[in-house]
Amino acid sequence: MTTTEEPRRKRMPKAQRKAQMLDIAEQVFAERGYLAASMDEIAERVGVSKPMLYEYFGSKEGLLIGCIHRARTELLDRTQQAIAGASSPEEILRLGLLAFFEFIGEHKQAWALLRQEAAVTVPSAVEEIEGIRRQQTDLIAAVIGSFDTDIDVVEAEAFAEIVVGSTERLALWCERRPEVGPALATTYVMEVVWRGVANRLKG
Repeated sequence: MTTTEEPRRKRMPKAQRKAQMLDIAEQVFAERGYLAASMDEIAERVGVSKPMLYEYFGSKEGLLIGCIHRARTELLDRTQQAIAGASSPEEILRLGLLAFFEFIGEHKQAWALLRQEAAVTVPSAVEEIEGIRRQQTDLIAAVIGSFDTDIDVVEAEAFAEIVVGSTERLALWCERRPEVGPALATTYVMEVVWRGVANRLKG
């Protein structure tokens, strides 16, 4: 090779390239909304051809689902890590809530993606987003049941739905109240929700 020749560009590993595509797609979807976002713009920002984008995800809808699924997986991992080693249901609930509020604070684009109009315009996205709620409610219900095996399964599920629903709404409110950080938001939920849960648990 002569000194005037450029070195051959190193090929990016597939997993790294896929993560890069998801990062950029998440950014574009959050900025423009799903309907206005284009595969052309996403491919251009990533620095790949549009056919390569389709090769990885199949369609714009597939790319959206990929973004939501990644957020779903990361949120579950974050929550499970946060509550590992907690010794009481109150501590588990508090740490789990804090993990959620910290996650959406650190992943504003992912959160914007989850709550924008894609949730009502793309049926598969609706299912994937609902899957996020179910994974959180299943986790909370399981935790409640593990501390009180006599509690009715339906009641444990109801508590979990109340926690997830109130937390999601509070997260939306926090966008209008940036002075309310994850710790304070967690305290607000605990003050209202935990008392009811505690009254139904043994001890």
